[in-house]
Amino acid sequence: MNKVEKTAVVNELKTAFDQSTGVILMGFDRINVPDITEFRDKIRETGSSYKVVKNTLALIAAQDTGISQMADQFNGPTGVAYTLDDPVSLAKILKAFVKDHPGMEFKGGVVEGQFLSPEKIRDLAELASREELLSKVLFLLNAPLTNFATAIQSPIKNLAVVLKQLEEQKQ
Repeated sequence: MNKVEKTAVVNELKTAFDQSTGVILMGFDRINVPDITEFRDKIRETGSSYKVVKNTLALIAAQDTGISQMADQFNGPTGVAYTLDDPVSLAKILKAFVKDHPGMEFKGGVVEGQFLSPEKIRDLAELASREELLSKVLFLLNAPLTNFATAIQSPIKNLAVVLKQLEEQKQ
């Protein structure tokens, strides 16, 4: 890899580190090519990215970013998974893959500027996704309105039933 290519990789990583809401470092060992290809495809489905990086280039790119606090995690074979959108869905994909492939492991991560240990990343994967949380909030906001509408309709419905019964009695 020549100097121009290295500079391009560093710039790409620095941009990814600056713009990402979540960056998770993965260690890997004894992973075959078809498994890595499947892994990358699953990550792309969430709108996230995954790169295997040289540790020295990643450390240069991490300077002056929130990722610099993970400098000691850049040792051995390292892959970087990052997302611009939902770090929870990325963590879920990674956790599922790690469960099925013991050669992969979490090294650490940074989500919304906070460092996460491997255990915290597993906990993050247990959270409900953004869409699930939004649907719960909408349900909670909609429930009082639905109850109010039902309460308003109830007396009108009851009045209609009483009038109907009176009409039937007079006939």
